[in-house]
Amino acid sequence: MSSLERKREKHRPFTLNPDPRRKTSAEIVTEARHSLRTLRTQRPFTPRDDHRQLFGEISRAQDGRPPSTFSLYARNFEAPDSRPGSGTRLSPLEHKPRLPVAQDEDPDPVSPTAHPKPPSDPLELKRGARARLFRAGSLTTLPPVSRPTEELGTELGNGDRPASQEAEDESVVWNVKIFPLLQELESIAAGGSEDAVERLCDACDCLHGALAEQGMLGRRCRKRAGLLRALFCLIDLNSAQLNLQLAKLTLELNVSGKNLLNICKLIFKISRSESNDILFQNNSIIDSLLCVLRCEDVCVSAEAVLYCVGTLKFLSGNSALLRLLLAKDCVGVATLLIQKLHPLSQPDHTQFTTGGHIHVQLTATLRNLADLPESRPLFVSHGTLTELCLVLRHYHGDQDICTNIARVFSKLSSYSECCLVLAQTPGCYTLFIELLSKHQWKQDLVVRLLFTLGNLTSRSSEARKHLFTAEGCMSVLLGLYHTYHGRWDPPPAHTPRTPPARDTCNPRTPFLGWRESKDVLVKLVRVLANMSIHPAVGPTLAANADLIHYLLDTLELRSMQESEELLVNVAATINNLSFYQEDSSVVRDRGLTVAKLLLKLLLSSSMDGMLEATRVFGNLSQSREVCDFIIQNKVHQFVVTLLDSKSPEVCFSACGVLTNLALNPPSRTTLTQEGAHTKLADCLRDFGPVDWQLAGLVCQTLWNLTEEGGTETGPPSTMNNQEREALLEVLTLYLNEEDALQWTSGDDMRDFHRLCWELEFLPVAKRLMDRIQTKTD
Repeated sequence: MSSLERKREKHRPFTLNPDPRRKTSAEIVTEARHSLRTLRTQRPFTPRDDHRQLFGEISRAQDGRPPSTFSLYARNFEAPDSRPGSGTRLSPLEHKPRLPVAQDEDPDPVSPTAHPKPPSDPLELKRGARARLFRAGSLTTLPPVSRPTEELGTELGNGDRPASQEAEDESVVWNVKIFPLLQELESIAAGGSEDAVERLCDACDCLHGALAEQGMLGRRCRKRAGLLRALFCLIDLNSAQLNLQLAKLTLELNVSGKNLLNICKLIFKISRSESNDILFQNNSIIDSLLCVLRCEDVCVSAEAVLYCVGTLKFLSGNSALLRLLLAKDCVGVATLLIQKLHPLSQPDHTQFTTGGHIHVQLTATLRNLADLPESRPLFVSHGTLTELCLVLRHYHGDQDICTNIARVFSKLSSYSECCLVLAQTPGCYTLFIELLSKHQWKQDLVVRLLFTLGNLTSRSSEARKHLFTAEGCMSVLLGLYHTYHGRWDPPPAHTPRTPPARDTCNPRTPFLGWRESKDVLVKLVRVLANMSIHPAVGPTLAANADLIHYLLDTLELRSMQESEELLVNVAATINNLSFYQEDSSVVRDRGLTVAKLLLKLLLSSSMDGMLEATRVFGNLSQSREVCDFIIQNKVHQFVVTLLDSKSPEVCFSACGVLTNLALNPPSRTTLTQEGAHTKLADCLRDFGPVDWQLAGLVCQTLWNLTEEGGTETGPPSTMNNQEREALLEVLTLYLNEEDALQWTSGDDMRDFHRLCWELEFLPVAKRLMDRIQTKTD
């Protein structure tokens, strides 16, 4: 390089033009700071479901869906389905023992006439009513059992004990421990005392403990049939507290078929009333419900599973019970159930619809569990997010399921560990785009899917590329922009509100208010802004005429008073897109139009709006046309005033604009007259020790401002002696490493600040100091 070229290089003005040769990481950090940024927004509000019902009133087809309200009485239950097998073949008996049928064999299904009708007031615990409950099929049909006299075979049962010995031992246990408790139950029920329910619950607890102690739970008790019949009779007392005790004991006796269904419906009925929530806190019935979900075959007991999960959904609306469910690994059980439901999720399966009903309850429960911070590691470790994506694929047409899962994703994707798992789920981006296309009028679903995509693209460069390359991505996103922007008509002040937009082709589509439409646009623009950060995506978006048209149309038609967040997001998106200065850029071609529309943000009372507009001007001011607009409309005066801000970000953005303006000699003189030198020196003094990137940019701006040359009609852009001395004092202080880094604490931060000081500040500060000293001399 010749001496003349070296001299020109030494005195070359600084510009903020994007340089394809990014030599240092610090340059990339600096450019990203004032050019390309991700956006944040609030998570969509999830309304509380105050009505404890299986399904919403209009959410699903009424035909064929299970009811939320029903009545249950003892007569609705059947005798147990089969006698438990002992695992041992017994020799034929010469004669049968003299015991009631209910003791050793399962009788025929109980006739409806075997039990009286319930009293007209079920809550009335009168002595006579209780007595009538036990006349037919009462506990007295289970007398103490004497030792059997017949020989039972010589084959061995469990262990090395003969089956006859087991039967004899069980008879003794029955007579000594179980039968007296059954008599006590009958006596309490027939007595009609005021504390009958409490005493019955205590007796049931004792019965449960005795059966558990003797290993007679499950199907191992030979008198299980009569025992269940006796317990079913107590249901007609219609006590929620007692019925939960009975349900817990009944489930541990491994009922199946209709009895399992009715027990699950009984628990579900109790859980519909919030006043009964306390009963579930003081009872281990939740463990029994989770056991049903873990162990039952959903193809055989689908309806029972449905009411079981419906109960958990209701209980998860209570904050105390929600934490209890989480502690009992409800997330893990729910994930296992989703896996068991996959065979039912095939459209040609006979129980596809029932599987969908279950998924509605299950995903609603997970939606509530996702509110707890402690649930996040469980959603990750159990692979729940991936399983939910499979459910979305199977039930992509079910708005209830899709909305519940979208709510789960919108909650969890706000956290890095969950966001990473979801971002790495194969095909999730294509799936989300398909759902947005299919349910474009379902505002609460659309806004949550967009919020989730915004979270994914805010954290991962790969997510930005994967989303952009997903089939139909831009077509669907621009279609949503057209739908929600075109249908949004905020009501004028003091005038009756006109009916909001609605999809006339779909009568089930809810009306769209302008607030709902605005919320969708906020989330949608955020996705576009985040995608544009990717270097392979940004130039394509900047060249998309339809996208730029929608963004500029939004800036023109919306006001800061009604749509501050939306306009700030639009400005941030334009800022990201204006970073790309390719010839194909529509933003570059329409830079002057953008500048005019951004004035209302720059001059607004919103600090966020002002900051975003300043950032855009920092990129657009690379155009001579835009620079002239800034000077002509006195925007430069406002930008210089921003240097007085106490915010480093605001000062950084203002310096970006001034650096470009100072490249033009007439503008340089104008800025000098506005006192830009003094304000920049103050910025350097105030922010240098804590932000060396900003300090370096201030020095770049001062370098351009002190460039030789004025105008034919004005004085040269020079500083007076007082300004030079003040600036030299600051530069001398900060060019000394020990003095410059004395305010930094902590080894890690000191290393970072030293790196920024060496790369961002030191080179340009030395050049600036040499220039000022030369002019002083």
